[in-house]
Amino acid sequence: MAGSSGDKRSPGGGAGQHPELTPAEAAFMRLGSAVTRLPGVGPAYAARLAPLGISTVGDLVYHLPRRYLDRSNVTAIGSAAVGEEVTVVGRVSDVDSRSTRTRKSMLTVTIFDGTGYLAGVWFNQEYHKDRLAIGTQVAFSGKVEFKYNVLQMTNPSYDVLATGEADPDEKAEGIHTGRIVPLYPATAGVTSAGLRRLVMTALDAVSGMADPVHPGVLERFGLMGIEVALRETHFPGGPETLKAARRRLAFDELFIMQVGLALMKKRRETEAVGIAHGHPGELIAEFRRSLPYKLTDAQEKAWAEIAADMARPVQMNRLLEGEVGSGKTVVALLALLLAVENGTQGALMAPTEVLAYQHARRVRAMLSHLNVSVELVTGGASAAVLERIAAGEVDVVIGTHALIQERVAFRRLGLAVIDEQHRFGLAQRIVFEAKGANPDLLHMSATPIPRTLALTLFGDLDLSVIDEMPAGRQPVITVVSDPGQRSNTFAMVRRELERGRQAFVICPLVEESKKLEVKAATEEAERLSAEFPEFNTGLVHGQLKSEEKREVMQRFEGGQIDMLVSTVMVEVGVDVPNATVMIVEDADRFGLAQLHQLRGRIGRGSERAICVLFADPQTEEAKARMEAIRRYDDGFALAEADLHIRGEGQLFGTRQSGLPDLKVARLSRNLDLVRRVRRAAFELVDDDPGLSKKENELLRWETNRRFGGSLQWLFHA
Repeated sequence: MAGSSGDKRSPGGGAGQHPELTPAEAAFMRLGSAVTRLPGVGPAYAARLAPLGISTVGDLVYHLPRRYLDRSNVTAIGSAAVGEEVTVVGRVSDVDSRSTRTRKSMLTVTIFDGTGYLAGVWFNQEYHKDRLAIGTQVAFSGKVEFKYNVLQMTNPSYDVLATGEADPDEKAEGIHTGRIVPLYPATAGVTSAGLRRLVMTALDAVSGMADPVHPGVLERFGLMGIEVALRETHFPGGPETLKAARRRLAFDELFIMQVGLALMKKRRETEAVGIAHGHPGELIAEFRRSLPYKLTDAQEKAWAEIAADMARPVQMNRLLEGEVGSGKTVVALLALLLAVENGTQGALMAPTEVLAYQHARRVRAMLSHLNVSVELVTGGASAAVLERIAAGEVDVVIGTHALIQERVAFRRLGLAVIDEQHRFGLAQRIVFEAKGANPDLLHMSATPIPRTLALTLFGDLDLSVIDEMPAGRQPVITVVSDPGQRSNTFAMVRRELERGRQAFVICPLVEESKKLEVKAATEEAERLSAEFPEFNTGLVHGQLKSEEKREVMQRFEGGQIDMLVSTVMVEVGVDVPNATVMIVEDADRFGLAQLHQLRGRIGRGSERAICVLFADPQTEEAKARMEAIRRYDDGFALAEADLHIRGEGQLFGTRQSGLPDLKVARLSRNLDLVRRVRRAAFELVDDDPGLSKKENELLRWETNRRFGGSLQWLFHA
């Protein structure tokens, strides 16, 4: 959320606080006002809006409709034809929940619209009944079927229009009037109808506001003004104006993101004086001679780019992107040794204890013949270890987010490596960087991103890509299987175990409760122990103590455990070349990036490996995910598929990374626009590096607002 920028034109407050503002500028600045400044919004209602990410007027006007209900296209239930895709609107008249003969839960919600009844049916999705109480007005969209003498839809998409028979918001809005009705992401105590009323009030509050984007840029891209675009997006006059309005909002998302990234890159290039590490010397040469394999051409290219960056007296800020198992860690280790060779310390931060521990074990083994000290820092690091790090007696430090704790200090940090960088928030990465005086930064990601998209999302970083797998690796065979086919799978697992191989079994992702996740993993381990009594079954999950996790993983890596049952915590980095089988239960609950990471835990040796995904997908999106993971073993192709299935905002976790959300823009569908927008943004920042010109003042404020206030330095230059 935008806080005070420290500028005389700071967010929050109207024209009365800023007499130098024009009325149009003052109206625009009201985007930063607290939502409680709107009539009818008190502290209680504001608290209900908070889960939606709404705390300011700007949050509200940019809380965009999820979709639109075109009243001219709504079908009366009595006229709905079997086999057609339709939208119907009615009130819930009955809610029934029962178990089927196959022990699935079946939820049936019946609606009535005055012309007939239609039932929505869901399997193993009981949570819908909390939103679909009797009396709720709802729009169901889906394919009409006729079963058991009733019209029905299986897994319909739906929108709650109003709750209860006497919803005051519904009466105020006249839900049945207006040709196109916006439908919003809502939450408990806040209906879509209530949001329509509130958004209209917010738009009135900023009426006549100035546009933060220069008229010349708008003309260059053929865009409408921002106030018109916002009004048309929320309350469209028709399909064509809605399309033009959303094009403007998509442009703003891309343009302002690129302006922010360009500002960060410009600041780094002009202000962040770095450490000029020398060129690779004998320490690195000796390490390379000890490797039992040759680096791939892609690894060599990435290493050359990193070494060249580190030799310059400017802070490196590079993203090393590579397929699962492509050898990013070895390249990062070369960079860490270059820092050590030049008298500084290197640190690597990993997202989980399991991964940090494994990194530490592997790095110690690989450097055992060199005079390089390595220490592991997790939450329980001893005072003696921390003292050695602060004194400069430790060359390479590997750890979890514990590295950013206040008690961890370095004598001279020369390189900070962030593994799986998308798992850390922007604030965490900034704190890590602050542990040194402008250390070189190397971000690593095993989530493959097409180059154009990577440049768009990480435009402040330089990019190195390892797009080549080590010689001898065989593609992993992926099978999507019905849960009822376990006997065939278990026969295959037994054959692999009898050959001396090992297996992973990943338990369902239970987002609602970590306790339930642990319970599921424990029960699975007990079941498999009974199924495979002649083999050793191990169990690891997030609730175990650090020492217990380490002990289990060490036994699995050493071959004492044949089959490891785990929660999703083994998703990244775990390297057991002898493991040739991966089984994922309820795979349709996982995202594609997670499934690809999990699959990457096997096939790391020269043996053929097989990944079995047990899934019973109930939605079109889940079916598309299962088909994509079965079809593509290349991470870049899979990322493209995920883009089309889910969109960029969720795939790349822009909010987690500190970037603005992409609610409208779709990078994958209009790469030409992305390139043009990026060029325009970087040209603007080249011309005005601090956005200090009068014509760019509102753009400076809006960029900081969208970046969650993380560009405060713009207002203190």
